[in-house]
Amino acid sequence: MSMKRNNIFAGACLVLIAAGIFACNKDINDRTADLPALQPASADEDAGTWKPILLTSADEFTVAAPIPTNAPDYVAQINEIKATQANLSDEEKEIVKYWSAGGVLRWNEILRELVAKHNLPPYQNDDGTYPIPSAANPLAYPLFPFANPPYASRAYAYVSAAQYDALVAAYHYKALYNRKSPYNVDSSVQVLIPRNTLPSYPSEDAVIAGAAVEMLKLLFPGDQDYIQMKAEQHKRSRIVAGANVRSDIDAGEALGRAVAQKFVARARTDRAGAAVGNPEMWKKLEDDCIARGEEPWYSLETPRRPPMLPAFGKVKGFLCDSLTVIAFRADPPPSVTSGKMKEETQEVYDFIANPTRERTKIVHYWADGVGTSTPPGHWDAIAAEDFIGKNYSEVRWARNFALLNMSLMDAAICCWDTKNFYFNPRPSQLNPAIKTLTGVPNFPSYISGHSTFSGAAATILSHLVPERAAAYEEMANEASLSRMYGGIHYRSDCSAGLSVGRKVGNMAVDRAKTDGAD
Repeated sequence: MSMKRNNIFAGACLVLIAAGIFACNKDINDRTADLPALQPASADEDAGTWKPILLTSADEFTVAAPIPTNAPDYVAQINEIKATQANLSDEEKEIVKYWSAGGVLRWNEILRELVAKHNLPPYQNDDGTYPIPSAANPLAYPLFPFANPPYASRAYAYVSAAQYDALVAAYHYKALYNRKSPYNVDSSVQVLIPRNTLPSYPSEDAVIAGAAVEMLKLLFPGDQDYIQMKAEQHKRSRIVAGANVRSDIDAGEALGRAVAQKFVARARTDRAGAAVGNPEMWKKLEDDCIARGEEPWYSLETPRRPPMLPAFGKVKGFLCDSLTVIAFRADPPPSVTSGKMKEETQEVYDFIANPTRERTKIVHYWADGVGTSTPPGHWDAIAAEDFIGKNYSEVRWARNFALLNMSLMDAAICCWDTKNFYFNPRPSQLNPAIKTLTGVPNFPSYISGHSTFSGAAATILSHLVPERAAAYEEMANEASLSRMYGGIHYRSDCSAGLSVGRKVGNMAVDRAKTDGAD
């Protein structure tokens, strides 16, 4: 890339990144800034018996017994709280207010911000090739990661699942050691958050932060300073609030990090690193499609960009094994030369040629493109707003996000398997008169990713919040239709995507029914 073009592009990137972060912060943090402190309807004190995801048992990682509450060192830790509370700054009060709304919620918001920041496709080299982000050098251009929808779905799943397993372990040790909260040991400790009946050792907030830090270091290595700053804030909020002594926090953080390392080890071997493929693979996908007598998908960018993560369908999922992914693969789309495909292409053209205010609004609401938290992040935001009203415990927040995000990751795997098995062209490739309303995604058309994500999310959320089932189904159908209204997908892409997504979502429902939390 020439220096002049590099500077122009770098400036454009900064504008996009800033706009993305601003939009994300405004969308996420402004709406939740004034949330009250978490007051669980149920403490879920038996959560240490719930079924974990990767842990073999809740006590797989040892947490040493805490020191007695009458020991000199414990008294010193109580005095640390009192000294901190003696002269609280406005900033410290704000930190307590922010984190008391829920650690799982806040870390999910942080993750959505990071995804939006990094959801930027690389610009081409001077020779017409495209550079690939490198985890080994995350601050070099192109920045690592490119947090596209499949990458984002995997990030949401790993963070949520690690936090859930770490909390199951934490609740086991809470019940085992039954150490009282500081304010129940010393009545002179101020309580800046609602009291609860849970033992304080190990600290569930420190567990959540420890697990998040370890996972995010792997997923967003260039943002470690920001991630660590947030973790320090989270832990300090518990001291300031009088909720935990230092040893509660140290034990919780160590447990969260240890459990997360098991997920880090899995992530390093789940085949996501090979999902980008190589030129030989990309050509084979085209050749196989041609051999079936079909027209293959190709990039409409100039120069042509390789398909986005064409081997993501080979990534190891949490709910679906490789045989299940193949079993869930959608039936073939209509042949490009068939009357059915001509009919579906014409339908898309008619939507584009005759836009309405309502359809355009739907297109942009569900677009979730560059600089956003992606479709999985959009569904996380929908879920978070509903979970807030349910007053879940931290462990139930984590469990429900884990179920949702594992289904979204596996939906991405199943969707990308189907996409790259058939390698079907987009509507605007078959009819150049179709000008999409939100750009053209850089991967094959069949099946629709938005539809697959939405089918999975609506299915598991309908189980978790059954009174909202009709609303979730309506949102999934609207998200699916938005891709036709925007000129991006055919009707068969959308209907097949919803069907595959629902199958994946039902895998999450099956797990939910047997994990001990229902």
